[in-house]
Amino acid sequence: MGFDVIVVGAGMWGSACARHLAEMGATVALVGPVEPDHAASHEGVFASHYDEARITRRLDGDCDWSRAAAVSMDRYADIEEKGGVPFFHRVGALMAGPTRGAGSEYILNTKTVAEDEGIDHVALRGADLRAQFPYFDFPDGVLGLFEAAGGWINPRGHVSAEISAAVANGVTLVRDEVVDVQEDSDGVLVRCAGGGRLRSERVVVACGAFSKAADLLPEPVPLKVYARTIAFVEIDDSEADRLKDMPSVVYFFPNGAGDCYILPPVRYPDGKTYLKIGGDPDDVELTTAAEMKEWFRGGGDPKAGRYMAEQLFQLMPSLASQGVTFGSCATSFTPRGNPLIYGQTKRVFALTGGNGAGAKCADEIGRLGALKVMGKSLPENTYQTGFLP
Repeated sequence: MGFDVIVVGAGMWGSACARHLAEMGATVALVGPVEPDHAASHEGVFASHYDEARITRRLDGDCDWSRAAAVSMDRYADIEEKGGVPFFHRVGALMAGPTRGAGSEYILNTKTVAEDEGIDHVALRGADLRAQFPYFDFPDGVLGLFEAAGGWINPRGHVSAEISAAVANGVTLVRDEVVDVQEDSDGVLVRCAGGGRLRSERVVVACGAFSKAADLLPEPVPLKVYARTIAFVEIDDSEADRLKDMPSVVYFFPNGAGDCYILPPVRYPDGKTYLKIGGDPDDVELTTAAEMKEWFRGGGDPKAGRYMAEQLFQLMPSLASQGVTFGSCATSFTPRGNPLIYGQTKRVFALTGGNGAGAKCADEIGRLGALKVMGKSLPENTYQTGFLP
């Protein structure tokens, strides 16, 4: 038998799972392709971490996601040291929304979780909210919850650090795409697009939205995958300097007018600095791997992107933009809004279902997956969910 465990998917959850498995003493292969140079012509799979910034915060409307984020964030410095790659930027995180009427449920739930979990934060309203964040034009009736210890992570850097730490601990990294996982009497056979074959006692499938692809899991995972557009608002160096204290933001508009997330100024590999905003006005479901690939290649929906950019300009009326471009990603949702960490058989396990909250707590979700695969008990009295469909 080649390995104790093969982890299929070298993204945020898979790389974390592989690292923790190795630290638990397992022999591990981590299998996943490199990021494509040109998304528009790429024929293979895509991953959620192909970006420079994701919000990280303990503040959340769900206590399980909050707890998973808290322990992951506590490990960021250790992961950075072990992997030799810095990825966490502590600029603060702001959750904001109305306290009455449509759109109020999330901010009120977040306030309750923050108080119950003892999360260090400041509650701001009205003039106080506008004074601390003068570049935002929040209307009256909006409550802002500011967590100074939050901010953003570079998901590419997070994955690189996890992989470097995993490889240093003996994990075998295979840069290929898995096309087939087959369980037999001898264990599990994993076949790769490049022709390679790997054998192991157990397999973890941690492929995000692409966990729905045929031939990876013996049973379909109950995921709804939605196409998501991202708007990138370019700013110059002087505007970036003006906004240097800007936190990451999640905002629920009053009167049920939708929600958005906003990343502060981040310099991208093209040398330009962008504010990133997401929050599509409509849900467009992607049901097959082929549809997902086509969506990722297409670069998003310009109509949705313009709508989100306009939301940003309304919230930040003094923002000096150099132009707006668009990108594409996908979000996976499970029936109960929890991550899926379960065995479909005694040998094949699913680790998927980010529900739009999975980046900030990737290390803890990966650890829980490793515990499950190794036959160990998950933490008692820590999480309310059973991590089942």
